[in-house]
Amino acid sequence: MYRIFISHSWSYSKDYDKIESFLRQEGVTFYNHSVPKDNPIHTNGTDKQLSDAIEAKVKGCSCVIILAGVYATYSKWINKEIAMAKRYNKPIIAVQPWGAERTSSVVKDAATVIVGWNAKSVADAVRNYAIYQTL
Repeated sequence: MYRIFISHSWSYSKDYDKIESFLRQEGVTFYNHSVPKDNPIHTNGTDKQLSDAIEAKVKGCSCVIILAGVYATYSKWINKEIAMAKRYNKPIIAVQPWGAERTSSVVKDAATVIVGWNAKSVADAVRNYAIYQTL
């Protein structure tokens, strides 16, 4: 089983949902290690509490998937999540958004692999780069 942390902004939750859909569509068995949207830490917690929650999730994951849209360059969390992934030697899978003319060089420079916006590419990257974990 793969424990996958999908980096995201809840402002772009459709993309997050689509990544999950891609993985299921391709038969990837995974546990979503992302901090759930309904976790009150998103709205009531401090930045430190959210950072600690994200770090705990990244530390135990098989890989980090980051959408490489240009919005990622301006996210205050992307650099933190990249640093966490690097600290724990987690592979970073950058997914280029469909039809994006510009993508985040911050994400692409940190990525273990960069893939296109399609189910097979994302699933193959997980199978080839993520750390498989038994329960």
